[in-house]
Amino acid sequence: MNAKKQALGRGLSALLAIPESEEENNNNNTGTVVGAIASISVDLIEANPFQPRTEFEEQALNDLSASIKHQGIIQPITVRKIGHDKYQLISGERRLRASKLAGLEEVPAYIRFATDGQMLEMALVENIQRENLNAIEVALSYQALIDECKLTQEQMSEKVGKDRTTITNYLRLLRLPAEVQLDIRDDKISMGHARALITLDDFEKQLFITKQIVENGLSVREVEKMVRIINHPETKKLKKEKGVLPVQYKTAKDSLVQHFSAKVDIKRNNRGRGNISIPFTSDKDFERIINLLKDNK
Repeated sequence: MNAKKQALGRGLSALLAIPESEEENNNNNTGTVVGAIASISVDLIEANPFQPRTEFEEQALNDLSASIKHQGIIQPITVRKIGHDKYQLISGERRLRASKLAGLEEVPAYIRFATDGQMLEMALVENIQRENLNAIEVALSYQALIDECKLTQEQMSEKVGKDRTTITNYLRLLRLPAEVQLDIRDDKISMGHARALITLDDFEKQLFITKQIVENGLSVREVEKMVRIINHPETKKLKKEKGVLPVQYKTAKDSLVQHFSAKVDIKRNNRGRGNISIPFTSDKDFERIINLLKDNK
């Protein structure tokens, strides 16, 4: 029987990537062993100080609580041992909160050995992968992995299963003003809106457009157009100037107006191609213009 238990312990150690020396660290006869799965009193588990998630939807917690009452906890939470009968949550805060709501006194938990740095990394990675974090929480989690865990974007890409472009897009959100970040967090503006705003290097303009999005329900395409005009005002100016005729054309147009006693319209593109149009008001007016043309032959 002991041999079987030892084999089970080894299997869990391999699964959880726990070194043998850490597995043997059982904090002096407390009845639980690091590297094992145990049923732990919810009163002995402290919150995770590195938890990246800041908000938990009440209805979702109630739904999960109802499920736990009916089926129990399918996936154990993960904790680390920090003293005699004392544990700190690494991951699974939603499950722990919902279990308390369901009235559970004990929950199944993986017991791991982890330094503060390892704990932060595990909590961040698990939350990014499994929890429905809002875009700003994801961005903050990525930044924390870079700053606190000294991960490169390549290493982070492997750990969270996201490509580098996705990670970069999230990190760029943190360059936006705090007010804009709050609107992203609260789903008042989308990631598409935010990505357009990031290309502006003026905080006041970013705040102004964000206000327009929230108040007027601007689409991402409308915001992109506004940003293009702000970033490239010369484009709008060029479009306006496209229809401006060179001086010689204006002079010719004035002569034609006088000659035909009619409104004359001249259009010309940048390559010198165009057309001249002379409107007429009646059949008689048409014949008058034709006769004037014939007289000039």
